[in-house]
Amino acid sequence: MIDFEPSEEQALVVETVRQFAANEIRPHARAAEEGKQPATGAIDAAHALGLVANALPSAFGGGGERSAVLGVLVAEELAWGDLATALAILSPALLAFPVADFGSAAQQAALLPRFAGSAFVPGALALVEPAFGADPFRPRTQAKRAGADYVLDGRKCLVPWLPGGDTVLVFADEGGEAQGFLVPRDAAGLAATPTPQMGIQALPTVELSLSGVRVPAGARLGEAQGSGLARVIARGRVALAALGVGVARAAFEIARDYAKEREAFGTKIAQKQAIAFLLAQMAIEVDGARLLAWEAAWRLDQGEDALRESTLALDQVRRIALDVTDGAVQVLGGHGYIRDYLPELLLRNARGFASFEALALV
Repeated sequence: MIDFEPSEEQALVVETVRQFAANEIRPHARAAEEGKQPATGAIDAAHALGLVANALPSAFGGGGERSAVLGVLVAEELAWGDLATALAILSPALLAFPVADFGSAAQQAALLPRFAGSAFVPGALALVEPAFGADPFRPRTQAKRAGADYVLDGRKCLVPWLPGGDTVLVFADEGGEAQGFLVPRDAAGLAATPTPQMGIQALPTVELSLSGVRVPAGARLGEAQGSGLARVIARGRVALAALGVGVARAAFEIARDYAKEREAFGTKIAQKQAIAFLLAQMAIEVDGARLLAWEAAWRLDQGEDALRESTLALDQVRRIALDVTDGAVQVLGGHGYIRDYLPELLLRNARGFASFEALALV
């Protein structure tokens, strides 16, 4: 039987993150976007909470408490505060979780302790490619064996590129199979070009060009054993679904509260049938998408594949996040279109879910 009831400890974590998002993230969302950088104070404070480190193996300084269900609960609260900042806070997992799941003993010992240290260290995952019809399971980026090394050639886009990171996990085709490679960010032949987005402007992202990038055989994720891209994608889609729910919930709550206060012709607009029905539909959509994300996360925690469930959850969120944020703009009317209010920012962020892939992991 599927049971989504959080434990007492999980409920405490969620409440802590909810208050953190309200006090440390939401108030700085607009300034972070204007400055094109997430709020450093919020990132450092979130790292002190151990939101990623607590999920890493205890042997490497983590808390050893990996739970996809808890991960989606946390992701929703963070994205309620601000999507770009949430992605920045969770970025260490982009590198740390695949290494924890599939990395060799040497790779785990070399990389994981830094993410459980006292200072925040971002991660980076290069999966999406800038080509029509690109398929993450069939990357066009190539990895070819050259003696004791691998040589990588290709292009990647929508890669989080926060300052302070030194490694990016690049998925490339090796003999017809997608495989991950741990590439130093300063490797010869690797070029990173900033790519400003319509949304998530506070999260620096780049397009990567790999031209003859040479890495040792030991940089192949899992080395001889290899890695499981399907598992990475499933965990990424669940995380994105939860983040999209957080964005949609934020938009709904702003619209609901505004409608309760705004008067037109002597009546609160929340009492107008058209507005009331729109808000009700928004609430239904948010709750339904949340349940899909929870189910996919629960299946991951049970050791199941969950690729189908995570894909369904993300597909649903791609629609409802856009519908609900657009609905919030409509409820606020002219105020929804100006930058003094958050719905226009939420709408732009929600639009990105149509192309997001593996920007976060649980």
